[in-house]
Amino acid sequence: MSCENNNPVVGIIMGSESDMPAMEPCMKQLDEFGIPYEVKVASAHRKPAEVHEWASTAHERGIRVIVAAAGKAAHLGGVVAAYTPNPVITVPMKTSDLGGLDSLLSMVQMPSGVPVACVAINGAKNAAILAVQILGTGCDTARQKIIDFKQGMAEA
Repeated sequence: MSCENNNPVVGIIMGSESDMPAMEPCMKQLDEFGIPYEVKVASAHRKPAEVHEWASTAHERGIRVIVAAAGKAAHLGGVVAAYTPNPVITVPMKTSDLGGLDSLLSMVQMPSGVPVACVAINGAKNAAILAVQILGTGCDTARQKIIDFKQGMAEA
C-alpha cells in the first residue's frame, strides 16, 4: 500500500448532514495525523444507489478504510460493508429517541459474513484512531503516527 501520497485513504460517510458536527472529531484527528480522507453524505435508505456507487468504487479511488456514521436504524455501515472489500468502522450517532442505543445495537448485530468494527456512541475520534491503526498494518508511516500518539498520551 502506498501511504506517502495526498490521495484520500480513509472514506468517511454519514447518513445525514446533521451527523457532521458529531463527526468533526474524526476529521480533526485524521487532519492531526496527516491522513487524507474524503467525506460523503448519503443515506442508505434515501439514497441507496448513491451509497452503492460510492462504496463499491471506494477501493478503486484508493480508499483503504471506511468510517460510516448513522443513527436510528443505522444501516449505513452494514450496507457499505456489503459493497466493499475494505474494513468498515461504524460510529453510532446519539439519537433523541433512545440516546444512540438503537444505533449501537443495529451496528453490532451484523449478519455473519458482513462484519463491521464499531466504536462508542458518537465515538468519531476513536474511529479515526482505529482507521489509522488499520492503515498502520501496511504502512510504517501510519504506524509511527499511532506510536507517537500513544506515547504523547502516556506523557500527558
